[in-house]
Amino acid sequence: MPGSAPPAPPAPAALIAARWFDGQSSRPQPALVSLRASPDGPALLLHPLAQPGAAPRRFAWRDVGWPEAWHASRAQERLVVDLRAAGSLEIDDGAAWQAALAAAGQRPGLAQRMQTRWRTLAAVLVLAAASLFAFYRYGTPWLAVQLTRIVPLPLEQALAHDALARMDGGMLTPSKLPAARQQALRARFAALLAHTPPQLQRYDGYAAQYALEFRSGMPPNAFALPGGTIVMSDALVQTTDEHSLGDDALVGVLAHEAGHVAHRHTTRMLVEQGVLQIGLGLALGDVSGLLSSGGALLTGLAYRRGHEREADCHAIVLMRHAHLPTAPMADLLLAMEHDADKDKKKDKGTAVAAQPAGAPAPAPRPSGELEALLSSHPETQERARRLRTGDDSQCAR
Repeated sequence: MPGSAPPAPPAPAALIAARWFDGQSSRPQPALVSLRASPDGPALLLHPLAQPGAAPRRFAWRDVGWPEAWHASRAQERLVVDLRAAGSLEIDDGAAWQAALAAAGQRPGLAQRMQTRWRTLAAVLVLAAASLFAFYRYGTPWLAVQLTRIVPLPLEQALAHDALARMDGGMLTPSKLPAARQQALRARFAALLAHTPPQLQRYDGYAAQYALEFRSGMPPNAFALPGGTIVMSDALVQTTDEHSLGDDALVGVLAHEAGHVAHRHTTRMLVEQGVLQIGLGLALGDVSGLLSSGGALLTGLAYRRGHEREADCHAIVLMRHAHLPTAPMADLLLAMEHDADKDKKKDKGTAVAAQPAGAPAPAPRPSGELEALLSSHPETQERARRLRTGDDSQCAR
């Protein structure tokens, strides 16, 4: 524009004394180095003093092995700059080198800032910890639900068949319940499933093949395997009969286990563990073994509590549609807890009576808070209260 001043010429780049090892000789050559700004990053210009008047050799940003600054305010006494096939440079004036880099537009990357600034390192560590927690707490269960959708039913049934076969060869023994009693409970279970409302269909298109099995050899319990197989112990049926709770209590337990099947909890837990192992492995590398094992344990405990609540909600809705009471199931839970506490006290008394005089005292049991933390079920009294009243306020709509 008329009257406007011409732009000022760029300031000359500072020249830094260096020793150049060109890779052809073991003797260094004196040289001067300057740095110029470029779109990709500072470019290095090498001026060999042994070749006066010669054009400087230019090295682009990507062709140089740039030394790192290990401290933001304290430069290294000697820097080594890798020129790849052209050898290397040794520079004694680290402060001048850092000033030239800054003048050429170089800004330290995140890795360098983490190495030279403790606040940056602390912030990155906090962010990484928060990201890992968010992945564990929210990402893992969400991703597990999505992956569970594509697990085929035949694979679940194969896993269930293999698991039951292994248990039959170990802790489980054939049921001693009369065949008529088993058949009556299977008929009650089939009638219950016939009342399953559409809103309890957790996964679209998933049609579990329910089968009720009876086994002896374990305490009062029932558990669900992937694909629809539910195993009930003889001891659970006997406990129900001893407390005169009626078969509605057992039907309530079966409704609860059907909830585990419908929500595919066992499959989700297997997928969750795999997702967590892979995620921690990618994030932590070689040190992930110990941490991922601990994370897997914590995941199993936390998510299993949520699974129990989901199964209880499933049972409440299913029993309501079948016009059956949930109170007998609550009474059965409390009866089982009462019997278990009585057995613990009996075993403890037997152990104390059998302890030799002068023997060291047994190790103290975990506190109530620790036991509650390690328990995979919500607090039994609260579960019983919700089941007794049919309280579904904590259930997803």
